[in-house]
Amino acid sequence: MIESKKDILDLIPDELKPKTLFFKFPASFDEIIEKMNNNALHFPVIAKPDYGERGWMVEKIEDLEELKNYINQIRVNMLIQEFIDLPVELGIFYYRFPGSSRGQISSIVGKELLHVIGDGKSAVRDLIKTNPRARLHLKELERRHKGLLNHVPARREKVELLSIGNHCRGATFINRNDLIDRQLEEMVNSFARNIPGFYYGRFDIRCSSIDTLKQGSSFKILELNGGKSEPAHIYHPGSSLLEAYRVLFYHWQTLFRIAMKNHQNGYTFPSFKEGWKVWKKYRSYKKIKYSGYTPG
Repeated sequence: MIESKKDILDLIPDELKPKTLFFKFPASFDEIIEKMNNNALHFPVIAKPDYGERGWMVEKIEDLEELKNYINQIRVNMLIQEFIDLPVELGIFYYRFPGSSRGQISSIVGKELLHVIGDGKSAVRDLIKTNPRARLHLKELERRHKGLLNHVPARREKVELLSIGNHCRGATFINRNDLIDRQLEEMVNSFARNIPGFYYGRFDIRCSSIDTLKQGSSFKILELNGGKSEPAHIYHPGSSLLEAYRVLFYHWQTLFRIAMKNHQNGYTFPSFKEGWKVWKKYRSYKKIKYSGYTPG
């Protein structure tokens, strides 16, 4: 229900994930800068809360001023993560039954970040207003991109507006189940089965290309989402609601079967009291007010 990103990332080998630093709230600006320097972590970076979902409080930070602005707003434990500047972002859903040496990929979603395409005569602000997806985020974009909005991009020039691959932050989710094949499953299985206690969830990955990913090179795991994650290809524009329910029911049934198998192997289910404690913690995070990040 509520998972520490740090605890999950700690299970993944260093070579497969971005360089990531953890800070307990309240962390001072000087403490963060010192730790970044000691670990050769340079701007731009990704800042995010240790607990969170759907892109809440996840920001790309370009410089010291923006970092100071972000720290002044965050009220929870946080991560500063290396920005992975690779062109392809995917969410790969994988599951494996306890006792089995091989799992399978059941969903792949491609993430197209929020952007507009120039026509050679319109300013970015006008392009946003005529883009059905971008105009929903106009107020946020006005706050973030004061200087950019009056820029007139060249014809066919792509202008990225938000760098966070989340549906709630304007990204378009594309069904890429066509990429599922034996080679990709073998590659994902090679590291997924070595993550302690992991049997079900979605890897959020950035890579140079599909080919390099299948070869097991030039990729990083940005996050690993567990039992509450979704096979996000169901959000492909125009997808059927009934098909989405079918996919979700299949995955929930799979999760139940994995849980029961683990239970038979000696894992205990949390008590009502433990579950209630987690729920209260989750609710406390949901109540935290975040007015939105304003770049320096």
